[in-house]
Amino acid sequence: MTISVLLIALAAGIIASVIGGMIGGMIVGGKHIGYGVASWMGGFYGPIAGIAGVFIGLAVVYFL
Repeated sequence: MTISVLLIALAAGIIASVIGGMIGGMIVGGKHIGYGVASWMGGFYGPIAGIAGVFIGLAVVYFL
């Protein structure tokens, strides 16, 4: 696995975690604080856990 493949996978994982956070924020808090604010907050806080998971997953795949 080359560095370029790792960077592409990292970018794809970050983008997916942002999109997932936005969708999750809209589902969880959309009715209470508004869909726009919930989406924005989910897009901001979603990657906090997503990026850690992507790093761990890529490290496992790289060292196997």
